[in-house]
Amino acid sequence: MRRSYSSSISSSSRSPSLSPVSRSLSPVSRSLSPVSSCSSVSERDLDNDLLSLSTSSLRESNDTKDYILVIGGLGFIGSHTTLELLKDGQNVVVVDNMSNSFESAFNNIHRLARKHWASRGAACPDFKLHKVDYRSPIMRTVLGGYAIQDPALSTTRLSHITGVIHFAAYKSVEESTQRPLDYYLNNVAGMIELLILLGDFGIKNFVFSSSATVYGSVLSEDGEPVEEEQLVHHPTQRVDSNGQATSLTPGIKGLTSPYGRTKYFSEAILADVALADPSWRITALRYFNPVGCEPSGLLAEDPRQKPTNLFPVVCQVLSGERPALDIFGTDWDTRDGTAVRDYIHVVDLARGHLAALAAAGGRPSELAFRAYNLGTGSGSTVAEVVSCMEKAACRSIPVRRTGRRTGDVGFCVAATDRAMRELNWKTQLSLDDCAADTWRCLRLSGKVAA
Repeated sequence: MRRSYSSSISSSSRSPSLSPVSRSLSPVSRSLSPVSSCSSVSERDLDNDLLSLSTSSLRESNDTKDYILVIGGLGFIGSHTTLELLKDGQNVVVVDNMSNSFESAFNNIHRLARKHWASRGAACPDFKLHKVDYRSPIMRTVLGGYAIQDPALSTTRLSHITGVIHFAAYKSVEESTQRPLDYYLNNVAGMIELLILLGDFGIKNFVFSSSATVYGSVLSEDGEPVEEEQLVHHPTQRVDSNGQATSLTPGIKGLTSPYGRTKYFSEAILADVALADPSWRITALRYFNPVGCEPSGLLAEDPRQKPTNLFPVVCQVLSGERPALDIFGTDWDTRDGTAVRDYIHVVDLARGHLAALAAAGGRPSELAFRAYNLGTGSGSTVAEVVSCMEKAACRSIPVRRTGRRTGDVGFCVAATDRAMRELNWKTQLSLDDCAADTWRCLRLSGKVAA
């Protein structure tokens, strides 16, 4: 059956005289055009969203506090970022449809945040959860609940949500090749609908979860750390330390999966939005390889879907869920023949999002869109990771050495100078920390003996 897709408010119906506040308070009905999804938003989906919305920790009418909105805030990176925001003193509202996460993550985040603040003799910031798909029309009602009602404040801004971090993309390279339309609908079309909605509520500090995959074949060209200037979305110039300017041409080559293309297309759209309206502050964070977990072991990479990343697969081998670890390619031009990746501890990565939110307001309008690599700046081979996990677990990990996978590259390491300089951010934790925290979490789960 052919499905039609439309914004919940079309450009022709948007008017300066009709404020986002008045739109958001209109009754929710099924006449609203559903935001596109992998399967169409049915009446049952809407009923479930309404139920989740009504049973969530809704904001009280007399609440005048400001919040950070984290979409997909119970997933692996989202949950760690949410915890770091709470520990930083930010009030947080999470939107998550629970398709790749568990409600236990919400409880564990709250537990860890309360413990953090109790040790300082202070109350934990507000933490709210809306179990809603970010593409659902119910999102307008969610955001309406945070609209500013105070006439004095509403002359300068429209919402108590001061920034948004967007994690709700599908992320499996392999799955994206099998279900490309699902990936384009969720990752690209869904983000466009979200941007329209945020713009209606005047929420323009937006942090986007991007990926090193956007660099395509640049990653394998010279074996050097990749710089942000190697992918730009509009013509620009790079000035070196000697004052020499080089023209940079937009575009990239060698994208090998629908997943990578969704991240590239999304970045290009965000850059266009910022160019058209420089009042936005849009930050794209290009992740390299997030691993590890919060040191207590209560938060972890625990996807509902089949894991494909190295660390969770190693954990499955250690727990006996897999017989061995497949190492894809042992003939790369690296120090031991296995591929080199930039593994960053997820806690360091989470803190990078806080730095991005904080720095956005100080950027000039010509940098309304800005991309940053989040990595360590150094790489480890797959064999080194296996050795590190064996050391942490005090047991061997069986491996099978197989051929290269289509689309893989031998070297993928971030240049991090821009993030250090402009975000005042750098990593603090090592690969040994990643391995130790991962093993602690695996033991806590009860899947392995101590």
